[in-house]
Amino acid sequence: MVAELRIGIIDSGHSAAQADQVLVARRFWLADDNLQEGAAQPDRLGHGTAVLSAIAERAAAVQFCLAQVFSERWLTSPLQIAAAIYWLMEQDVALINLSLGVRQDRPLLREACEAAQAAGILLCAASPARGEPVFPASYPGVLRVTGDARCTGGQWSWLNSPQADFGAPVASASGGLAGASIASAVLSGHAAAYLLEHPAASVAALLEHLRSQAAFVGPERRGLVS
Repeated sequence: MVAELRIGIIDSGHSAAQADQVLVARRFWLADDNLQEGAAQPDRLGHGTAVLSAIAERAAAVQFCLAQVFSERWLTSPLQIAAAIYWLMEQDVALINLSLGVRQDRPLLREACEAAQAAGILLCAASPARGEPVFPASYPGVLRVTGDARCTGGQWSWLNSPQADFGAPVASASGGLAGASIASAVLSGHAAAYLLEHPAASVAALLEHLRSQAAFVGPERRGLVS
C-alpha cells in the first residue's frame, strides 16, 4: 500500500498549472481501431482540468494519476476506458473518477470495472439525470452520481434512485462546466477527503459515511403540494 492517497481520473487531461498535483499521466487513444498509449497531452477541452479542480478543492492533499482518453473531441471508447482502468490499478489508486459515459455495454469494460472493484478500488461515475443508462455508471457496484440542485459545494445527497446512487452540485468552481460529470468529481472529492482522514477505511465504511452524512435523502420532489 502506498503511503500517500492516490486518486485516479479518466478524462481529457489536466492543465499546466495542475502539474504539481499530478503524480503520473498517460494517454490512451485509437489509431485504425488499435489501442495506442503514450505521453499525455495538454488538456484542450478543459474538462479534465475542471474535474481535477473539483476533487482537489475537497481533498487537496491527494496525489492524482490521470488517464487521458479524449483530447481534441468529446469522443472515447470502451477499449480506451478499460485500458485506463487497468493502468490506474497499476498506480495503486484508491478511487477512480469517471466523469464520462458511453452507450455501449462491452464485456472488456465490464471486466475492467470488476477487476478494479476486486482490488478494492471504488469507481465513481457520472450518470445522467434522465434518459438511457450509460457505462460504466450502470455496472453493478459502480457509484452512479448525478447533479442535485439542492446541494451546495459542501453537500451531497443519497438518492438511491433508479437513475443514481448519489447527487452533488452540478457547477464547477469556474462556472464553465456543469452537469453529472462535475457532480461525480465533487462526490469523489468528498470520498477522497474521508479517505485522507481514514486511510485504512474499507469501501463499505466509505459508502456508509457517504450515506449517513448526506444532506438529503431520496430524490428531489418537484411539483408536489401539501
